[in-house]
Amino acid sequence: MSPLEQVREQLARYEHPLFDFSAREKDGRIELVIDFKIQTFGLHTYYLELHPRDFESSQFPWTFQRLLYDGMHDYVVEMFARTPQDRDARP
Repeated sequence: MSPLEQVREQLARYEHPLFDFSAREKDGRIELVIDFKIQTFGLHTYYLELHPRDFESSQFPWTFQRLLYDGMHDYVVEMFARTPQDRDARP
């Protein structure tokens, strides 16, 4: 089974009310793609590149789950419209 097929097989096991998941091959690498289901917010798409070592693990399903959850966390954090660290928000 190719790495792309492995990722798609794992993605078929997940469903989320806010996010759509997919995978694609890009420049010989596999990217996990996370999209917000509600397109009216105009949020960006999140891309997470998987590394060949991820597929070599005998524990790939668990490794994949960790990568997916970490990617979702990072995507949600990137959704902030403003944080205390924003230069424009400083007095």
